Amino acid sequence: MAAPHKSKSTPEPFVWLLFSGGGMVAALVLPSLLLWLGVLVPLGLVGAPDDNHLLGVLRFPLTRLGLLGICFLSLVHAAHRFRYTLQDGLKLKRFEVPIAGVCYGAALVGTAAAGYLLFAAL
Repeated sequence: MAAPHKSKSTPEPFVWLLFSGGGMVAALVLPSLLLWLGVLVPLGLVGAPDDNHLLGVLRFPLTRLGLLGICFLSLVHAAHRFRYTLQDGLKLKRFEVPIAGVCYGAALVGTAAAGYLLFAAL
């Protein structure tokens, strides 16, 4: 009787989960925000929110966490796409580890910057 085969554990399924979550956020949440704040308000089709109201909404902790989540998932999605573009599209598979480190590291730095701006600067 053969011994059970131990599979090597990798973080790849978790990274693909974050990638798909970021794709969903990038496809559903960001366009609605851009449409509302970037098109409808400037054209005067929707009334502009009051500055004090927006500041009040941004000071609510769950709003900050939601925006941080949107930033994190979008940045991980972009990092994952860029990583595989470099590895597969440009045939740089031999640099897989440094490319992954730079891409996901940049996503973490961007998330940390967004967290600082959301939690410390307001």
